[in-house]
Amino acid sequence: MTTVIVFFILSIPIYFLMFRSYKNPKESILWGRRWTFKEQPEVSEAAVNYVKITSLFGIIVISAVFFFLFLSQI
Repeated sequence: MTTVIVFFILSIPIYFLMFRSYKNPKESILWGRRWTFKEQPEVSEAAVNYVKITSLFGIIVISAVFFFLFLSQI
């Protein structure tokens, strides 16, 4: 049971980052790299869609792993 609790606690920041990436993909793409540009960079629509899809996929995968870990402990 401690494995499930530790995994859940460690996955909270990952959930937060993936949720933030899904809601604000442009901000997520430029996070940590905005200072390298003099002007506001243009982010392509394909990159925005890629970030949204991978964030949603990551949320689903982590949720499934947590669910299966929880079921294995019962």
